[in-house]
Amino acid sequence: MPTKKEILDLYFIDSRHKLIEVAAFLDRVDRHDGETDFREAEFSKAIEALIHPGENSRAEAVLLALSDHSTAPIAKAPMQGALGAYHEPSPRP
Repeated sequence: MPTKKEILDLYFIDSRHKLIEVAAFLDRVDRHDGETDFREAEFSKAIEALIHPGENSRAEAVLLALSDHSTAPIAKAPMQGALGAYHEPSPRP
């Protein structure tokens, strides 16, 4: 079993890089005009889950913050692909 220092030695630089990438992404969003969509709010929730994971591990808390928690099947997917965050669809009139 590795020690905390060994984990830091192995993974710190890579994790530092990823954290700077997240900060740069948020800066890019902030400095551009226009409306955002649900993904910005969901990303913020995931960052909050990272800081305050509650009873979950940080990885689980972030994944849960970005996941679709519905259990009912849908008749047809609205699109092919994924957006990386879940947004409850608006009810149809």
